[in-house]
Amino acid sequence: MDGRLRNMTAIYLFKGERVLLLYRQGGSVVNNVWTGSAGGHFEKEELNDARACVLREMREELGLQPEDVEGLAFRYVTLRSTQGEIRQNYYFFAELKEYIDEKLVSNEGVCKWFSLDEIYSLEMPFTAKYVMEHFCKEGRFTDEVYVGVTTSEGVNFDVLQET
Repeated sequence: MDGRLRNMTAIYLFKGERVLLLYRQGGSVVNNVWTGSAGGHFEKEELNDARACVLREMREELGLQPEDVEGLAFRYVTLRSTQGEIRQNYYFFAELKEYIDEKLVSNEGVCKWFSLDEIYSLEMPFTAKYVMEHFCKEGRFTDEVYVGVTTSEGVNFDVLQET
């Protein structure tokens, strides 16, 4: 490994007990799998601001503004070594405001609403699948920020403690 990094964000938008997922098509890294509602790579000026990156991706991919969501929260960061690089993913969650039409369209693929029970059988990027499983079982009931590190068994999560 030569120390190459790939920094990415994703946001999962909810309406009650349903989550909007994107079947991403034509992506250079993530393709033909269900991902967060919007997300992507950091721009140079965003390298120290994951929130700015996820808000830009939300605007570009879904046409949504920050005021269209509530409770925007950074909840997970994962680390994965794959294909000669370390991938750092920053996961955000928010509730779509009631007045926003649920028929969202993305320029990155097909959007679809799912109940939380339905997502377990979907094909997702490696860390995203584990993040969503952890979030559904535990994370959505706390305000903690979790760090996940990949292993040969999956992803190990722990609460990110401020020291």
